[in-house]
Amino acid sequence: MEPWLEKIEKIAQEVAEREGCILYDLEHTGAGNGRILRVYIDKDDGVGVEDCSNVSKGLNLMLDVEDIVPGSMYHLEVSTPGLDRNLKKPWHFEKVVGKKVSIKLAKALGSITGIEDKGLISMKQFEDVLLGVEDDSLLFEIRKNKAKIPLSQIEKAKLVFEYKTNAKPKPKKK
Repeated sequence: MEPWLEKIEKIAQEVAEREGCILYDLEHTGAGNGRILRVYIDKDDGVGVEDCSNVSKGLNLMLDVEDIVPGSMYHLEVSTPGLDRNLKKPWHFEKVVGKKVSIKLAKALGSITGIEDKGLISMKQFEDVLLGVEDDSLLFEIRKNKAKIPLSQIEKAKLVFEYKTNAKPKPKKK
């Protein structure tokens, strides 16, 4: 991470905490006048529009005073990480133990875990329930094979949002 982005991360964390939120993630994209600084905030009882607005105002003020962002033009966006949130930091994974996640690996599953199941050896992507986080690794049981995957081998991870319906089953026809 760029040094100026690390400074912004510290400021964003302070502003978010002051508003009763936590800084979930931060990203910078684009170039020139199309640059975007995205700040994702979260809290246990859910983030509202007012939370995003307050963090945005506070962060805008601090960034203007500190003048950290290189160049003159950028757009600041403050939002929640969403239902299908990206998972990057160990604590992101700890919060979703017991839930289904989508994982994209840097290398084939067999070379990372030693799994010998022919159907899994070359797999680089899968969706499964995260069983735990241990020693900077994620624990899964993939098709009855226990797997311990180091966080360093994960290219991308997302929470899989599963829609649950409360629809009543249709009555059987006689």
